[in-house]
Amino acid sequence: MTVKLHRCSGQWVKIKGHPCWRVEKSLMDMGIEYERVPGPGPKSERTAVIEGTGQQKYPAIQFEDGSWYREESKDMERTIREGRLMEKASQRQAAEGGAGSTELH
Repeated sequence: MTVKLHRCSGQWVKIKGHPCWRVEKSLMDMGIEYERVPGPGPKSERTAVIEGTGQQKYPAIQFEDGSWYREESKDMERTIREGRLMEKASQRQAAEGGAGSTELH
């Protein structure tokens, strides 16, 4: 399953403390296939992320079933490195009776 990583457009920023890079690097390190979706900088223009997560913050992950996952980047990194990323999609499906949905935080 390929996921979409919605992240800032500052893809050149590759420092440990940068939230988008932290999550992207964990996806790479864990061998998870992903598509990078760089988004607009201004928070008010982050339409896809806002509609998917109810938040304006990056990064966010969109699953093939249309569900979304968004937490603080340190928590997202931990989830990915512990091998629990795909549980986030299945948890949403189970909570919604098997249908894909958006996750609101």
